[in-house]
Amino acid sequence: MALPYTPKNILITGAAGFIASHVCNRLIRNYPDYKIVVLDKLDYCSNLKNLNPSRLSPNFKFIKGDIASADLVNFILLTESIDTIMHFAAQTHVDNSFGNSFEFTKNNIYGTHVLLEACKTTGQIKRFIHVSTDEVYGETEEDAVVGNHEASQLLPTNPYSATKAGAEMLVMAYGRSYGLPVITTRGNNVYGPNQFPEKLIPKFILLAMKGKSLPIHGDGSNVRSYLYCEDVAEAFEVILHRGEVGHVYNIGTKRERRVLDVAIEICKLFSLNPDMYIKFVENRPFNDQRYFLDDQKLKNLGWFERTSWEEGVRKTMEWYVRNPDWWGDVSGALLPHPRMLMVPGIDRHFNGPDMSNSDSTLTTDNSSQSRMVVLSPKNNPSEKKSSLKFLIYGRTGWIGGLLGKICEKRGIPYDYGRGRLEYRSQVLADIQCVKPTHVFNAAGVTGRPNVDWCESHRPETIRTNVVGALTLADVCRERGLLLMNYATGCIFEYDDTHPMESGIGFTEADKANFTGSFYSKTKAMVEELLREYDNVCTLRVRMPISSDLTNPRNFITKITRYNKVVNIPNSMTVLDELLPISVEMAKRNLKGIWNFTNPGVVSHNEILEMYKNYVDPSFKWINFNLQEQARVIVAPRSNNELNSSKLKKEFPQLSPIKESLIKYVFEPNNKEFAGKPAK
Repeated sequence: MALPYTPKNILITGAAGFIASHVCNRLIRNYPDYKIVVLDKLDYCSNLKNLNPSRLSPNFKFIKGDIASADLVNFILLTESIDTIMHFAAQTHVDNSFGNSFEFTKNNIYGTHVLLEACKTTGQIKRFIHVSTDEVYGETEEDAVVGNHEASQLLPTNPYSATKAGAEMLVMAYGRSYGLPVITTRGNNVYGPNQFPEKLIPKFILLAMKGKSLPIHGDGSNVRSYLYCEDVAEAFEVILHRGEVGHVYNIGTKRERRVLDVAIEICKLFSLNPDMYIKFVENRPFNDQRYFLDDQKLKNLGWFERTSWEEGVRKTMEWYVRNPDWWGDVSGALLPHPRMLMVPGIDRHFNGPDMSNSDSTLTTDNSSQSRMVVLSPKNNPSEKKSSLKFLIYGRTGWIGGLLGKICEKRGIPYDYGRGRLEYRSQVLADIQCVKPTHVFNAAGVTGRPNVDWCESHRPETIRTNVVGALTLADVCRERGLLLMNYATGCIFEYDDTHPMESGIGFTEADKANFTGSFYSKTKAMVEELLREYDNVCTLRVRMPISSDLTNPRNFITKITRYNKVVNIPNSMTVLDELLPISVEMAKRNLKGIWNFTNPGVVSHNEILEMYKNYVDPSFKWINFNLQEQARVIVAPRSNNELNSSKLKKEFPQLSPIKESLIKYVFEPNNKEFAGKPAK
């Protein structure tokens, strides 16, 4: 056995993440003579709060930056006299690696290579501990009684494990070629407090806390081994001091559990009926059946597992119950098949800027309060990068154009889709090029000048409204993306159970009952099919209105130009108020069907009366009835009231239709009110 090793200045990469934060806090607590420097770029699954136990310690320093920045890494090694590196930073979630594999190569392979090269260049590193995973061994046979040992062949089966295996090869090569003192670890699954909830156990706990279904990939028979985080932190403490250079150490347990059993046990902790709350979903690609490690080599160093499964899960559950908002909005991570780019609004809890900018001046704040490395940037420090990026279809359309303006106003990066929706390859090319977090579908055929056009252009209408929408939804589901789909409420008409002026509106659960126009038929058809997609948010828009009274698509503009109008109350959508709400809905990852209208109804005559009072006092109009209208149109029109209480509950500030019309449309177009702030 090698002589005990005592480090002086340790660099821990990725220590604002889950496992590394527990290791960092443990070393700070147990070894006040060691200086601990943390380098973390604060990715979506990192959080500075994970390091709260260490942040006031005089031997702790945090640097926000990327391991892929060679200048930054060299600067830290030299100025902090680093003699030991514990390299945890990595992209680790398998589901993410299927949709964003290049990011895994960049972080896991290139980032490791940068660190190794810096170690070679500076020539001062006495220990380089590289943290890998049991997944590099690939799948273990179900009936195997002996686990993979450290000399077993590496047979990775997914992009994540392949990049970790590739990083290991680089580590081994630098150890052999340049004599770098490297040690590699390969660990089983880890669980415990402050783990980002894309991983199985915290995801199940948070879903159970909310009373929601626990999604299981496949049939749940996959077997995993789970170690409690503090036991793993102790393992790294042992390897740091007693591990032998050039060796690999498995950090494992022989206590295995099926994924289904984990879900059942968590249901029982929250007194939930597993039969009601466990949901089986589509399996992910090549979901390894089992990982099984031989951990005897680590035990020979004096480490052993201390925490039982029952105790560890109880502690973990209690922590999440006490800290339900630790990670902010994690709705995207709780999806059955999450993707990194779907995770919205993760608060990194970091007030300083990014250190990875090589054009910036580095200064150090040595106060014991923060121990942060601060940056004096050449660029504007107030500029923040958005965690969102939208892909919008419908560039030449009214709603699509307005969405682009909202994104520009709010600083949300966006691109318009170039492909035709009915061609899957073109949609895939758009997504691969733009790499969006959310997709908005504002494309569709409504007809020019109105829906009568669809009656004589049925194949074209089907191609866009049905085939295109379904293709987009299917591709987005495959890529783990939420689709915001602007649909129509013109699929209903007043009937015996929803009489006119009764106040009884159609709900999101109601099925279409209006078949008067071919346009409405296609929209009803695609809405019903989209109910089967769990990644779609369908927004039923009705008779859209905006403050731009010059736009010929504006419902107010249309009826002020008609020779005669019918006078029927309808639900309507004031875009100035509701389109920004749809952006917020995307941020919240809301799904399902929503009646996307202002509460209440307004009649044609009431709108025209407002138009006369606010815009044109000389305006006059003539009414005619439905029978007279039928003589001048090809297809009947839909008239209905939609119940928007679901939207109102989610957004209590939503204005009733008449108030919204005055506030957002008529007052801004009235000289007396123009330029004044909205009430």
